[in-house]
Amino acid sequence: MAEFQLIERYFSGLSGTRQDVALGVGDDCALLQAPPGMHLAMTMDSLIAGRHFLPDADPRALGHKALAVNLSDLAAMGAQPAWALLSISLPAIDQEWLSAFSTGFSALAAEHEVALVGGDTCQGDMIITLQLTGFVEPGRELRRSTARPGDKVYVTGTLGDAALALKRLLADEEPGGLRHRLEQPRPRIAEGQALSAAGATSCIDISDGLAADLGHVCRQSGCAARVYLEFLPLSPEMKEYVSATGDYALAVAGGDDYELCFTLPVGEPLPDGMEATCIGEILPGQGVELLDSQGRALPLPKGWEHFS
Repeated sequence: MAEFQLIERYFSGLSGTRQDVALGVGDDCALLQAPPGMHLAMTMDSLIAGRHFLPDADPRALGHKALAVNLSDLAAMGAQPAWALLSISLPAIDQEWLSAFSTGFSALAAEHEVALVGGDTCQGDMIITLQLTGFVEPGRELRRSTARPGDKVYVTGTLGDAALALKRLLADEEPGGLRHRLEQPRPRIAEGQALSAAGATSCIDISDGLAADLGHVCRQSGCAARVYLEFLPLSPEMKEYVSATGDYALAVAGGDDYELCFTLPVGEPLPDGMEATCIGEILPGQGVELLDSQGRALPLPKGWEHFS
């Protein structure tokens, strides 16, 4: 099977039925119509075999995750997803792998009305790169740079599950129900849009670990944050792990959570129907401080960072 046959068989049908796609997969460029008066929110991530996913990862789950990590960035901006460009480098054509990958990708794309409008395929080490574009109303986008002292800090979902799943897989242990948190994260698109409408003061998706990503908010907002470890939302599996080891590092710095960390003014309620946990507050100063249940400051674990 040649490159263009591969594209035709596995990816040309993923353009969806969006009315703003004048021309999708199959030409030199896609032709797209942006809504009048909206900002384009654009993001891109690469997944590299052996670095971002295990070489034997389930290809269907990998198709899901390739899109999900980009959707999570749009969620953190309060944006509505629209168009994707996909580049895949593969050592060789594996039709069973490609079929499963495209199935996982297309299921999540359909859920969020994402149209695949172009991309590239080539032979080489396995690298999956996705560029995703969405829309957000000017002035309604959520940013990292707008947290204010006095705001409360919240997170959606639970923390550390993906990191614990990876830790167990690398130790040849079965991760059980945590595997889906690592391989098939759920992007918080609806929550991001609800926060945008509710006037959240800042937001970031947790990809590199809570401490690192909240640190980005603090640095760009010119303030500090205090986080209370006893308030961190943990799954039963993570609670059991922390109880046995006393180790909060996976929950604070493990990464791959793809939850939202956001701030709201004091007294501002959560959007109707939204579930999130208040874990701390924004303060004058700089950096992130972690306090245990006795109010003692703990060393700050380092999150994921390339080239460090």
